[in-house]
Amino acid sequence: MPLRPIDLKKLNEKAANVYEAVIVAALEARRINDENRLEYKTKVDNLIVGLEDEFDDRDNTELQKISIEFEKRPKPHMIALQKLLNGELKYRYKEESSLN
Repeated sequence: MPLRPIDLKKLNEKAANVYEAVIVAALEARRINDENRLEYKTKVDNLIVGLEDEFDDRDNTELQKISIEFEKRPKPHMIALQKLLNGELKYRYKEESSLN
């Protein structure tokens, strides 16, 4: 997968500073990753239900197809950064009154 540089000036325009933008993107990437993990687990669990023996050494091509499908997807951090740069990601600060 080729590396794509991110223009920090554009990232800085979307938040108060670069560090804040990175935190917002990281939280979104974690949420995306959790969704992907849940989807993967659901697909694999549905596939494994049909197998009788847990320690079966057969070549499971369906499991390989699912794994390859998830490996080819864009990485969660790149999706989150792109959402932030496109203005699709909204965030807010915690209320100061709730911090006291």
